[in-house]
Amino acid sequence: MLRRRDRLRAETVRDIKAIALRHMADGGAAALSLRAIAREMGMTAGALYSYYDTRDDMVTALVTDVYTSVAQRLESVRAAVPADDPGGALLAVATAYREWAVTNPQEFQLLYGSPIPGYRFPAEGDASSAEQQACVVLLRLVETAWPALQARMSSPEAGMGMDADGYDWSDFTPPFAALARAAVPCLPPAAVALSLRIWGRLHGLLALEINGHLRPHVADPAKLYRAEVRELAAWLGFGDGPDAAGTAAVCAPSSARMAAMTGPGSSAR
Repeated sequence: MLRRRDRLRAETVRDIKAIALRHMADGGAAALSLRAIAREMGMTAGALYSYYDTRDDMVTALVTDVYTSVAQRLESVRAAVPADDPGGALLAVATAYREWAVTNPQEFQLLYGSPIPGYRFPAEGDASSAEQQACVVLLRLVETAWPALQARMSSPEAGMGMDADGYDWSDFTPPFAALARAAVPCLPPAAVALSLRIWGRLHGLLALEINGHLRPHVADPAKLYRAEVRELAAWLGFGDGPDAAGTAAVCAPSSARMAAMTGPGSSAR
């Protein structure tokens, strides 16, 4: 049980973060100011500095929280789908991703909106580890289905526009390549590239929606998003039910490996 002093400090930290997110929603990331937050909290700027030394420290804490939250949510829904149903896993992850984004637009903008002037995302530490968790979710989505996808990619009739042997590890940044090779060592570079293409298709419509660009044109953005997910599933060759038996066994995910990658303090960057 937390001591009263520790409990009060934790409550204050939560309040600071909530106000910071609201200020960013109202005025954009550039408007974030420790002094403005201190005024709203009813404390001096000096008192606030006892929680965060700099604005960047507070931003990093927010980014860590958000990455951790969304990664845990997506991994939870992905893991709940049978390993031989990659289409179901894609639908679950895509749906959960949109639900999170439209429910938490401030958090979405913090991760994927305009860069915060002067802020540099840390290459190591908790924030980097939390970002890696989000990357691993997509890698594992491809991992389960890769044997069937590889055969489909090699077929000219599939029309996927990707050569299963057309990528090597030099096509990725060294930190991301190291992350992918440690988290899912059975995946070749082409599969890692495919995970990024899937993310791009899921993310693109969401970014338009969250930033208000679809509003003048579409009455129901959710309908458009569902259609894109169905199109993506068809492009990948995912049926309505589980894939052929044995797909998961060829490239089985390792829970121990996932734990090692996403545990406290882990970093591959």
